[in-house]
Amino acid sequence: MSMEPRPSEIRALQLSVDSTESDEERYASLLIVLPLALAGFIIAAACWTLFAVVGVTLRSNFQLSELQFGLLLAMPMAVSALLAVPAGLCASMWGARKVMLCCLAGLAFSMALVFFADSFGGYILAAGGLGLAGGFYSAGLQFVAIHCRPQRLGLVLGVFGAGITGAGFNYYLVPLLHQAYSWQGVPLAYVIVLLLILALFLMLTEPDDQNAFLVSNAGAWRKCCAPGVWPLCGYFSVIAGSFFALALWLPDYLSARSGLPVGLGAHQALWFILPGALAQIAGGALADRLGSSRVVIWALLLALAALFVLSYPPMTLSIEGVGRFYHLEILLPRVWEGGVMIMLGVALGAAIGALQRMIILESRDAAAVMAGFLLLGAFAVAFVLPIVFAAINAWLNVRSAVFMLLFVMLVACTLLFARNTRRRERREHSF
Repeated sequence: MSMEPRPSEIRALQLSVDSTESDEERYASLLIVLPLALAGFIIAAACWTLFAVVGVTLRSNFQLSELQFGLLLAMPMAVSALLAVPAGLCASMWGARKVMLCCLAGLAFSMALVFFADSFGGYILAAGGLGLAGGFYSAGLQFVAIHCRPQRLGLVLGVFGAGITGAGFNYYLVPLLHQAYSWQGVPLAYVIVLLLILALFLMLTEPDDQNAFLVSNAGAWRKCCAPGVWPLCGYFSVIAGSFFALALWLPDYLSARSGLPVGLGAHQALWFILPGALAQIAGGALADRLGSSRVVIWALLLALAALFVLSYPPMTLSIEGVGRFYHLEILLPRVWEGGVMIMLGVALGAAIGALQRMIILESRDAAAVMAGFLLLGAFAVAFVLPIVFAAINAWLNVRSAVFMLLFVMLVACTLLFARNTRRRERREHSF
């Protein structure tokens, strides 16, 4: 496969370049826009897993059943998936900055509800409000995309996507705040941070340009229906959904595998989550230089190698010798297992970053709508996979069978992606 970006990517880059003075000023403002958007997405992503930590206290205080507790955990992500596409359409019509400000204000109000709620219904309402984090992601992706040069789009999108690390910070920060100020101090701290970011957005960013980068609903849909976009969205959903599903499932797996408390298992799972989130930056930057397709394929091959190693369960091989039996124990050491976990997270994160760049280049003017579909697909896969994981464990009683399933899924994804990439290159070269 060629080291250079594909012709379609080159044309997208050329069509996106604007040499006017106003565009130069907008690109220069990226130094302000990107840190603010990243800080907002970090705190927004933290809202997704807030009740995974705080909910333990609420569960004992309100004597919640398993169904009620599960509903409380799932509500922020479920609402995020439902709001992602409508928020993207609003950002395309009225501007990403307005949608981001509304989402930050809504998140602050929802955190205030968490602070003042005194019933299960109140907490469910607040948890649903935290789903505005999905709207912030959709609008934020378009917001940073229109402020960066196309030649650095992958790097900028990767930096913004790395804000997903906020979902893992809760495992460390929330217990500290809980010990220092009781659990009510947690939502109060979030409210203060959200209002601070909201104020900085109002003071440091310019209002949306009503004459640029805004399209109607019909125009946004036409951009989303460009040839080849939907298969890319499917690949992104499988890869990102697998990453999120593993992030949710690994704490229980690691605690059961090593005999650790669930809290320590969650801390060990961060060695998969944080490198994977940060690897989006490397994946996007490499895609800018080498082309998205090449980076995606190499990242998926690295992920397949890691899954192949992790899929083998501990086993003992008996060998009959002369007058005695030899027993060979095959077990991956914990240190090596941790290293392979990190490699898997980095590979998946790099593939996510490169694919994200590839999709936005295909439909840059409707980036917010595409971001909504990407989030919806990834969360749908992340919702289904843990259920499938539990069913496989109950059926086979082999915990590593989960990695076998992911290996098969990513093999199919890699083959289909490589085939479609080849077909597109042949069509472009013949054209």
